[in-house]
Amino acid sequence: MRDKLKAIIEKHAHLAEQMADPEIYNDQRKLTSIAKEHRSMTEIVTVGKEYISVLDQITDDKEALESGDEDLKEIARGELNELEEQQAKLEEKLKILLLPNDPNDDKNLILEIRAGTGGEEAALFAADLYRVYMRYAERNDWVFKVMNSNDTGIGGMKEVIVSMKGDRAYGMLKYESGVHRVQRVPKTETSGRVHTSAATVAVLPEAEDVDIEVNSADLKIDTYRASGAGGQHVNKTESAIRITHIPTGLVVTCQDESSQHKNRAAALKVLKSRLLAAEQEKAAAERAEERKSLVSTGDRSAKIRTYNFPQGRVTDHRINFTTYRLQEILDGNITEIIEQLKIAEQQELLAAATK
Repeated sequence: MRDKLKAIIEKHAHLAEQMADPEIYNDQRKLTSIAKEHRSMTEIVTVGKEYISVLDQITDDKEALESGDEDLKEIARGELNELEEQQAKLEEKLKILLLPNDPNDDKNLILEIRAGTGGEEAALFAADLYRVYMRYAERNDWVFKVMNSNDTGIGGMKEVIVSMKGDRAYGMLKYESGVHRVQRVPKTETSGRVHTSAATVAVLPEAEDVDIEVNSADLKIDTYRASGAGGQHVNKTESAIRITHIPTGLVVTCQDESSQHKNRAAALKVLKSRLLAAEQEKAAAERAEERKSLVSTGDRSAKIRTYNFPQGRVTDHRINFTTYRLQEILDGNITEIIEQLKIAEQQELLAAATK
């Protein structure tokens, strides 16, 4: 482990030197990429340096025990137990930090929320989930933009697609893909009966040009007049875009931008992200034959979470985690759930690595 850590520390220092290189400093795209990699290594470098220092102290104390100096031996014996406890704790931490990272974790993301079973109540719940993720983005200082939306007119959402840009955005929200279920008395219910409705969430890593190539001959692009609750271009110009990817049948629409050109660029970004996600899900399904993951992000048809309003309870079914902080979660405070899912995934990976 020492040799592996030394190599990581050396690479981290080399990246710092590259960032100071005038040629790289003037290439903003390359500088951003190097800075992101450098930042991602900071924690393991900090822990790694501490671990190596502890190992060196243990070596020094063991050598002191072999010396003829009794005072030195006594000091060494006093330090060794504490140092060996530190070593064990740091090794456990390093095992997790050295686990292979998902290369998509540092990417921006495309978030898609759609009303499922439950009619108007499902659309209202989809709007609630939209607010959860917007508040979470605000808490993390992410930049987000609605790319397409289909409102019901009474506060609900049949569908909304949002782009989010921020530090490790996909890595934080990737566990949210799946079916979210709500149990509550709908606003339209007069008898006070609790209904169960659902909405689906898809979190896609934003595809870059280097990730996936789309042949323009495979695309059918239509324009139409935007529709919705408002906007200066609504029903005036054919600014809305519908792109169909002929080989797969995937269809993407975008109408929330101010011009046809912007809507086309936004729709193409969503299409590429969906195609990339489809490729990755296929690979994940193949891996799943070897290892079943509790917190897998591959199966978006799986019911992952229930929001029970009468009990003020939220339960994540993948890890049997329950919290009674429903209102805080609806305000975007979902950090605790995400952290629990991360821990569960790390434990799975550690278990797989030791088999």
